[in-house]
Amino acid sequence: MAEEQQGERLQKYLARAGVASRRHAEELIAAGRVSVNGETVRIPGTRVDPARDVVAVDGQQARPAETLTWVLLNKPAATVTTVSDPQGRRTVLDLLPDTLRAQRLFPV
Repeated sequence: MAEEQQGERLQKYLARAGVASRRHAEELIAAGRVSVNGETVRIPGTRVDPARDVVAVDGQQARPAETLTWVLLNKPAATVTTVSDPQGRRTVLDLLPDTLRAQRLFPV
């Protein structure tokens, strides 16, 4: 049996921190804009320990929220389940008050 890898993939950590989607986080990593403990990382999939490692993007520390907020919403039919829509359609975030929209939300 293979040994379980420790930590969390860097692109997942960045997504939880609200920096970017996982896919865009991979681009940031490849571009050399992400550092872990002061050293530039260019390999997506690098594992970090959220309790010990300091992750930064363009010199700014990135940390996920310490608490989570769950919102149960009855989505109307003409609303899309996404954070933003390039086609300009109404999203589930448009239905929420500003206090909730200011938080990092993940529609599912």
